[in-house]
Amino acid sequence: WGLVRAGVAPDHPKIKLVSRAYERTATHPMFRFFGNVEVGVDVTHAELARHYHAVVYAVGASTDRRLGIPGEDLPGSHAATDFVGWYNGHPDFADHDFDLSGRRAIVVGNGNVALDVARMLALTPGELAATDTADHALQALAASSVEEIVVLGRRGPAQAAFTSVELRELAELADADIVVDAVDVELDEHSAAFLASDAATTRTRRNVEILRQYAARSQEGKRKRIILRFLMSPLEILGIDGVTAVRVVRNEITLSTGGDLTARPTEQIETIAADLVLRSIGYRGIPIEGLPFDSQRAVFHNEAGRVMDPGTVKPLPGVYVAGWVKRGPSGIIGTNKKCARETVERLLEDAADCRLPEPDATPDELMMRMESRGTKIVTYRGWAAIDTHERGLGESLGRSRVKLVRRDEMLTHALGGEHLLFSVRST
Repeated sequence: WGLVRAGVAPDHPKIKLVSRAYERTATHPMFRFFGNVEVGVDVTHAELARHYHAVVYAVGASTDRRLGIPGEDLPGSHAATDFVGWYNGHPDFADHDFDLSGRRAIVVGNGNVALDVARMLALTPGELAATDTADHALQALAASSVEEIVVLGRRGPAQAAFTSVELRELAELADADIVVDAVDVELDEHSAAFLASDAATTRTRRNVEILRQYAARSQEGKRKRIILRFLMSPLEILGIDGVTAVRVVRNEITLSTGGDLTARPTEQIETIAADLVLRSIGYRGIPIEGLPFDSQRAVFHNEAGRVMDPGTVKPLPGVYVAGWVKRGPSGIIGTNKKCARETVERLLEDAADCRLPEPDATPDELMMRMESRGTKIVTYRGWAAIDTHERGLGESLGRSRVKLVRRDEMLTHALGGEHLLFSVRST
């Protein structure tokens, strides 16, 4: 639900339909929903473990990787995660300020999120109006002066991480040309050999083919341009009071001793004028107290979903992980489904072998404990009240919904929908 609401791009309504499956699950009599509860803030892992036979953490990777270059913290330089949360109406990002008054934006990264961000900057007001983009972002994007979005990839076209569907979709933009330099799709010998080998996936071959088609197309003189550039790494973000340019280095693909294709910097340096920089070079999971965390990979130590104690190399009884915080930030919703199945299979094996610990107390006791501490718990009925209200707001406007973006407003509708009174949690 969180990914669908706050991560999937607003102009991808078909992908959001997966939430219907979650809604069916939520109606199961054994399902309980505890919204507005943060592990580590409202409840600890130790408390969860005392009240349940098993705990599965599917918390995703909610922070971004940094570039680690000078100027990264200048005004106008942002994480793409913040921008995505902002236009999707996540309460944590609703008050963020993105200056869209400049002409050129640079997006650093070559994954689906990088293309999502570039596409959102290129949509026309008419295209945006039909989406569930948060109202504050809808207004700002409609008034944006950004005309050129440059997407920088560290490696070449054959190593790009975005999917062919996302790449091909760029051609459907109403008022944006897609620009690819023919030189960028002339593969180096290592990439060409990889593409011709059995190791190359269908997606990789399609990506290169689509990029070559873009390179061969003539520009139509549309108001905006998305420029896809490859083998470029940022060295420094320039500016004093804000971003004015990005200094980049040209890379070349080399074959490592282990047989991997890697990007190595050359001596070719270039400066690209820019007013906005959005980095989208990956995500990182966040540690939870009491769980062994691999700080280098930013995942919980685990084997096939069982959380492992790195000291004893044994599983922590009744503790599991799934998704990006299990295997790292790669793949899409379908990939996570396979990953989750593996974790559930391990959990069921442990249950069948009587390896799950007995809880000391009931889930209801935990709920009462959290309420006594002032936690405002939103049940599934409360979420349904928010959902109904948002859909009602959107119906008259021809939109799927108009999102509430303030916690206090969301909680008012949620708790009113439940007809329950909980103590107020600070927002």
